[in-house]
Amino acid sequence: MRKLKIRHPIPYPIQIGFDLEVPQATGPRAMIFDLAVQNYAKKLAARLDISAGLGLPGGESVKSLATYGKALSWLAGQALPRDTTLYIVGGGSLTDLGGFMAATYLRGVRYISLPTTTLAVVDASLGNKTGINLPEGKNLVGAFHAPEGVYADLETLKTLPQYTFRQGLVEAFKHGLIAGDELLVNVEPLSLDWEGFENYLARAVSVKLQIVEADPTEQNERRKLNLGHTLAHALEGATFGVMPHGVAVAYGLLFAALLGRAHGGHDLVPAVLKLLHWLAPPPPPRFNWDDLTPFLNRDKKKVGKALNWVVPKDMGWLEIHPVLQEVLLGCYEEFLSLVATLSTEPSRPAESQRG
Repeated sequence: MRKLKIRHPIPYPIQIGFDLEVPQATGPRAMIFDLAVQNYAKKLAARLDISAGLGLPGGESVKSLATYGKALSWLAGQALPRDTTLYIVGGGSLTDLGGFMAATYLRGVRYISLPTTTLAVVDASLGNKTGINLPEGKNLVGAFHAPEGVYADLETLKTLPQYTFRQGLVEAFKHGLIAGDELLVNVEPLSLDWEGFENYLARAVSVKLQIVEADPTEQNERRKLNLGHTLAHALEGATFGVMPHGVAVAYGLLFAALLGRAHGGHDLVPAVLKLLHWLAPPPPPRFNWDDLTPFLNRDKKKVGKALNWVVPKDMGWLEIHPVLQEVLLGCYEEFLSLVATLSTEPSRPAESQRG
């Protein structure tokens, strides 16, 4: 088991391992859980004496205004008071939704995060960001709200299809690019059976923790964590959430590497192509740049009329600034050519719902 802790601005523990001892909160307790892990959730609820539980489907579609409203009404229907602690059990999407429910129900209640996918372990459960989507774009509604703790029981990852397992680790690869950590960008050995897997996850988490502690509300340093996400969120929006987040980020990292190379940086394209060969996603739709522009224009990194891109100049060296339109268009044409040459496996939409 690996024990970590975020110290700023609000301290809380993070544990990663098998058979974790999840604490029993004082006061009223309720659980919001992913239906894909309902057996684990029910055992946990029995152990922690939690009688009120709401099961929801995983996947990006759960982060909607409609589901958010129904889930809040469920909390109100249980007459849960302000000293309630919510236990959020699920993947990245449910983690985002559940955290936002905790941030806004009765103007804020406590919650404990129990991530059950690789994506949730290395990214969504960390950093105090919560939120939901709008039809106009991803994560456009949200709040910063810190959990009481994060407890990642790796036993839950055993139920993940391999494709979903790998998608979540794209974020760990991204953390490797940000920190210049060669171990994190080597995805080949990654499996639950690998003896170094707990250490790998802890290293990926530590990268994010250091950045979040330095810049909790994304004023400067934390924007590095958006590496690859500008194009990724546009692809997710343009496909109406059909493209899984991990796949979108992998393609977004390829585009970012092309931007870095176009700006005179070290060529990171081969490293990202290795990631894509390992992930073996279906090819993205061949959108025109104009198809993506409405989603890019609503990107959260936009300041005034300028959209800032995270441009990797090398491992551990990132710049954040606007990019000329002609450079964007040239890199996008090269991006389309590269992804067309990738050997891919058939799409597995049923396997991507636990991200």
